[in-house]
Amino acid sequence: MVNPDKLASIGTCFGKFTKSGKFRLHITALYHLAPYVQFLYGHHISKSGLSRITENTPQYQGVVIFSTNNIPLGFGVTAKSTMDCKYADPMATICFHQADVGEYIRSEDSLI
Repeated sequence: MVNPDKLASIGTCFGKFTKSGKFRLHITALYHLAPYVQFLYGHHISKSGLSRITENTPQYQGVVIFSTNNIPLGFGVTAKSTMDCKYADPMATICFHQADVGEYIRSEDSLI
């Protein structure tokens, strides 16, 4: 085990731990996670911008956002469950932005 104080950087930066102990993914992890499961300019997704959603998705579930062409775009957290989405206002936030593919370019200097 390597002491975190002595570790500068190794491999790909997947994310970081917050002060509360939660792990937040960085967009640099998308390339490695995209084959398994893929939003834009830092904005949340509203119902009017939603094309489709996986059935039975619970509220506050971590999700991968795809374009309509199945290109991975980023990560998010659902603001509403699938059932709540059906009755939500078109401008209601459905998914909270966490990271997107453009984030790497916008914040390349401060990622590490």
